[in-house]
Amino acid sequence: MSDMIKDVSEGISFVFNNIAEYGGDINRIYLMGQSAGAHITACALVEQAIKEAGGEKVSWCVSRIKAYFGLSGGIMEGEESLQRFSPEVMVQDPKIEDAVSLLPHFILFHGTADYSIPLDSCKSFAEVLERIGVKVETVLYKGKTHTDLFVQDPMRGGKDQLVEDLIFVIHENDRDAFARNPMARQRRRLVPELLLKLACTVSPF
Repeated sequence: MSDMIKDVSEGISFVFNNIAEYGGDINRIYLMGQSAGAHITACALVEQAIKEAGGEKVSWCVSRIKAYFGLSGGIMEGEESLQRFSPEVMVQDPKIEDAVSLLPHFILFHGTADYSIPLDSCKSFAEVLERIGVKVETVLYKGKTHTDLFVQDPMRGGKDQLVEDLIFVIHENDRDAFARNPMARQRRRLVPELLLKLACTVSPF
């Protein structure tokens, strides 16, 4: 688990240190992870915040992240690892209060029909973040499973609510910019609904 967190942190560091070369804006960096990726990315944020608050030399700053998007996130490790690898447990440690204050805006997306990582996991994390003073929002999608929002729905074409919600946040409620973004337009269907439903019957998620 620690190796995965390190890999994610190094990836974020690369973005921070090279984004300008690719025409990006270092002041508009957003992070997103899905399922295990959401968990690992949240761990990387907390660990980096601890280093930053402790005065360690760091290659990227948590405080410069605009927002973190967690999609269908949950805890991967067993109970014996919660203190070390559960963001929900870690942020409640009073010894890292200064680090917690550096965390970015957390926006947690979750389907109400997600049985791989139940909705309660998302709600619990959000409640903890709110209690300790981290800006947090939860966006729930009625009837959506663990994979609907980023696998099946894009294949269905038409309106993609998750993409629209992401763009809305990134453009900071700028409706003009939102309307100009081509990703906000409706797209054509890629796969017949019958095949998507068939895939859902055999999917472990």
